Amino acid sequence: MKIMVVGGGGREHAIIKKLKESKKVSKIYALPGNGGIAQDAECVAIGAKEIDKITAFAKENQIDFAVVAPDDPLVLGAVDALNEIGVKTFGPDKKAAIIEGSKAFSKNLMKKYNIPTAEFEIFSDPKKAYEYLETAPIPTVIKADGLALGKGVIIAQTRDEAKDAVRSIMEDKVFGASGENIVIEEFLTGPEVSVLSFTDGKTLIPMVSSMDHKRAKDNDEGLNTGGMGTIAPNPYYTDALAKECMETIFLPTIEAMNKEGRSFSGCLYFGLMLTEKGPKVIEYNCRFGDPETQVVLPLLKSDLLDIMLHISDKTLDKAEVEFMDGCAACVVMASKGYPEKYESGFEIKMPTDKNIYVAGAKLVDGKLLTAGGRVLGVTETADTLEKAIEKAYETVKTVSFDNAYYRNDIGKRALMAERQAN
Repeated sequence: MKIMVVGGGGREHAIIKKLKESKKVSKIYALPGNGGIAQDAECVAIGAKEIDKITAFAKENQIDFAVVAPDDPLVLGAVDALNEIGVKTFGPDKKAAIIEGSKAFSKNLMKKYNIPTAEFEIFSDPKKAYEYLETAPIPTVIKADGLALGKGVIIAQTRDEAKDAVRSIMEDKVFGASGENIVIEEFLTGPEVSVLSFTDGKTLIPMVSSMDHKRAKDNDEGLNTGGMGTIAPNPYYTDALAKECMETIFLPTIEAMNKEGRSFSGCLYFGLMLTEKGPKVIEYNCRFGDPETQVVLPLLKSDLLDIMLHISDKTLDKAEVEFMDGCAACVVMASKGYPEKYESGFEIKMPTDKNIYVAGAKLVDGKLLTAGGRVLGVTETADTLEKAIEKAYETVKTVSFDNAYYRNDIGKRALMAERQAN
């Protein structure tokens, strides 16, 4: 089968490497891909949001199956456009992708169907938001309604910080049209868990749980990033919690979307917080998480393409979905200065026999050069979490590029939780 994967980051590289394992795959195209993905797929210079060009390419090249991985094209209706020309596609249609495309939509959905989440208010008028903040509990969380490259969330520790956040999102438009509406919500505390799930709108099968590390610096200090590393499974996420989440969050979400006429098919990502009052939803994503995919897919024993085809055919209940018993750790190697200003264009030297997912790199005259904030995701698997983390950092030492930066404590909190549980 000829496969087309839309997107060009570390997540897409992880998806492509896993799809390559399928005996059904004869050719993989990546649109646009990147310099590292070029080792595993044919990269085509078409942007992930250029939907007309994507559909034209699929038609011309007689693509058998497409995977739309990033949020932007999903929210813009890439799946709808591909389905219209008869190309089977993995991912939610535009109506369902709104679960990530609008935080106001997802919060209202949870409220309507009693799915546990933080208390919240939605505002389209900054003056009313300022008034509300005069008496709102502090700290509080301010979220831009639309997509903002994972950066549209501000945790305000004081009323002044909260007002500054409203001003920058709603008046200064730092996130453009995404900030026309905002959600102000209760600040929750507790361990965070990411659970990616396969669903065809009827059946839902959770993948291995994971833990992301969002802050740029060690000890969870510094600015929020797209993710500096991940581990799987998440030791805070027990079997009992998994059962509770299935009953109170996962299945009710699928049912709620069906009742709203927005049946969700693809990968539905649940960002959860394990509070004293039980698990609550912090966010939904309408696609594989990044860098969670880089630890979850290496643990998948089953054929990813087979699962995706079953989802496309609405027969997920007949698919074999099996994960290994081991653990995985991913350390993100970034450009120094990320998520703010950083330099790029430096040559990357790395082993070719390791599970290294390329996020931000380009090929120039046969050399792989840095071309982004997050450059690589170095992943290792092992029988135990401690061994997986140790192996990942050993592999990191075999990689080099100028201005490389990474956290030294990926999985540290998870190991502490594991030891306390035992």
